[in-house]
Amino acid sequence: MPRRVMQGVVVSDKMDKTVTVKVERRFMHPLYKKFIRRSKKYAAHDETNAIKIGDLVKIRECKPISKRKTWEIVTDDA
Repeated sequence: MPRRVMQGVVVSDKMDKTVTVKVERRFMHPLYKKFIRRSKKYAAHDETNAIKIGDLVKIRECKPISKRKTWEIVTDDA
């Protein structure tokens, strides 16, 4: 099964090896046909502590690292 990949903005980097990423999505309201923006925050694993607030990052689903952390930062080094 493929892992989900999402793109978002880092809103917090205060934790050790963890960043908080805010992901926004747009969808159309079924009745009013207006586009609505919804956002959600995810805790993502950052092994090197290199990511800072305001960075645009991609996160990928992974096996659970802790209670809340099931996402990791995708690096394009490969």
